Amino acid sequence: MAEIIEEYPLHKAVFESDLKSVSRLLRTVDIAAKDKHGNTPLHLAVMLGRVECVQLLLKHDAPVKVKNGLGWTVLAEAVSYGNRPTISSLVRKFRQQSREQMEERRPNLVEALNRINDFYMELKWDFQSWVPLVSRILPSDICKIYKSGANIRLDTTLVEFSDMRWERGDISFIFNGLAPSNESLTVLDNIMKVYQKVKYEENEMEIEDEVDLLMSTDILAAQISTKSISFARAQSGWIFREDRKELVAGQYESELYTVHGLMLESRKRREHLSADDLQKNKAILESFTKGNNLQNFDQNGIPLRRTSLVPPPDKNVTWEQYIQAELNDYPRLGRDLVYKESTKSFKATIAMSSEFPLSVDMLLNVLEVIAPFKHFSKLRDFITLKLPTGFPVKVEIPILPTVTAKITFQHFEFRNDIPKNLFSIPKDYIEDPTRFPDL
Repeated sequence: MAEIIEEYPLHKAVFESDLKSVSRLLRTVDIAAKDKHGNTPLHLAVMLGRVECVQLLLKHDAPVKVKNGLGWTVLAEAVSYGNRPTISSLVRKFRQQSREQMEERRPNLVEALNRINDFYMELKWDFQSWVPLVSRILPSDICKIYKSGANIRLDTTLVEFSDMRWERGDISFIFNGLAPSNESLTVLDNIMKVYQKVKYEENEMEIEDEVDLLMSTDILAAQISTKSISFARAQSGWIFREDRKELVAGQYESELYTVHGLMLESRKRREHLSADDLQKNKAILESFTKGNNLQNFDQNGIPLRRTSLVPPPDKNVTWEQYIQAELNDYPRLGRDLVYKESTKSFKATIAMSSEFPLSVDMLLNVLEVIAPFKHFSKLRDFITLKLPTGFPVKVEIPILPTVTAKITFQHFEFRNDIPKNLFSIPKDYIEDPTRFPDL
């Protein structure tokens, strides 16, 4: 067991708040390495409230978007502990690292887009729910996608859809693959005639707003579990069973599959919330309020910021007790958990066609560009699964615990006459850097 203890010297130094050893080890040890419980040094620093260690690790670019063996990110553990400066630093570093990762992928993405012939495509989104009342009020949308060279334009009427709140409009999202990175993504509001460039510089007000939101709402971890997923040919007929086929969008002969083993795992933590927080959040959910702004202001209109929580009591857990504990059954290091989890199975179907002119890999490259739209990122995640042969011309995927989306690729054509002005900002549009606060 002594070998295990010495296997993670940086973790141990963080655990024991030995800043001098942490600084020395950072020159030789992998800062992203996980211990036997899946925790990185940054996980431990956050859970134990080692503020100076957190800042030192972040200065050396410790990864923020990483989960431990229990499935919790560094940011989730930081919200639980409740130290506001730490949460702000993590949000800032997370944005920086996400931006850098996108920039690393960008040359390959532009090259892949240039290899695809120019095209026009329409996707129909139908949002559905097993809750009758909710199902009646859910939106639908037809998205139009234009691709020319390394440029992509997406037109949609569904501006935002998350947490049972949505906004209608007339929105265009433009990606210019050859533009400088800080000018490559632009969103147009075609009703208000304004545009917003998706910024790369950090806005302190936005970061602090996000920290307020994180500190006043549940810590959520939701993922589609695909461990036991399988695809079976859908069949029809009572006595003589035969594989079902369908003509999707009136032109794509498709084979229908039933998706088995698709589970949405939702986990919720709220040990950092007061009774007052819980009451406010319940009222907001019940009213289906548009947007997610929970901000309060003082009499002068200045935002009232959440303050750091009182640190949890020191658990007096030793490094040896932690590292020698059974896998993922170590003593709680930070605030005691207030935890709830649920699993919901989804029945889904998928129509695969060998006649669709686009390949799955080509589609993934397009979806990579338009991932800032949250429901498109769900579609991208689903299509990365090992699907049956062909192209998924019709797909059902879970979006929220009570909502599924049916996406139909209802029109596609390769075109060499797509107007270049579709990918530029109209001259009569005015820049509004605050129009889309989530981008």
